[in-house]
Amino acid sequence: MASISKEIVSRATPDAVWDAIRDVGALHTRLVPGFVTSTELIPGGRRVTFGNGMVVEEPIIGSDDRARRLAWTANGDALPLRHYNASVQVFPHERGSRVVWTADLLPDEAAPTVGAMMDQGMAVMASTLDRLAPVQEGRA
Repeated sequence: MASISKEIVSRATPDAVWDAIRDVGALHTRLVPGFVTSTELIPGGRRVTFGNGMVVEEPIIGSDDRARRLAWTANGDALPLRHYNASVQVFPHERGSRVVWTADLLPDEAAPTVGAMMDQGMAVMASTLDRLAPVQEGRA
C-alpha cells in the first residue's frame, strides 16, 4: 500500500487553520478554492467536485478537535483506486501552523497521480490559509 505525506507551513494560527479544515462543507470556499469547485454535504460526509471535473464522495471517518485532525475516505467511479483513506492534521509551528496531509492508497501505481493532486491542493491551501494570518505591525 502506498503512503503519501505532504506538509505545508502557514502563518495562520493553528485555531484558524483548524476552523477552516473542520468546516467539511466549505472546501471550495475556505480551504482549497479552485482546486475544489464545489462541496456538497451528504449523509456521513461530502461530495467533492475538483477543478478537473472529477467528482468524489468522501465519507468522513472522524473529526478530532483536541488533536486538530480530520480523517476521511473516498469513493467514486472517477477514482482508479481500490482503497483510499486520508487525514489532515494541524500542529503549532514557530511561524504559525504546520499542516500534514497523509493518504494511504491502492494500487501503488496510482501514487504519482494522487501525489501530484495533493501537491496542487497543498499549494492552494497554503495560499488560502496564509490570508487568515494576523496582520503584523508595520505591514499592510
